[in-house]
Amino acid sequence: MRLNTMQYDALEAAVRDGRRVVVVRRGTEFIIVPARLRQVKGRDAIEAMHPTTGDTMQFILDDLDTLEVVG
Repeated sequence: MRLNTMQYDALEAAVRDGRRVVVVRRGTEFIIVPARLRQVKGRDAIEAMHPTTGDTMQFILDDLDTLEVVG
């Protein structure tokens, strides 16, 4: 998935404000709280936490089907 400018701005605001984000990867929906954006082997990635379990998760933006900031 390639984010447009508005989507990337919304994602950055979600990281800053601690808002939840819904991502779909390979048909599976995840609700996450993004902690930071970073580069992994030259690709943009979201480092996040699962809001219920507290597990750390990482999502490469190119691998996502959809991304939506909640609220």
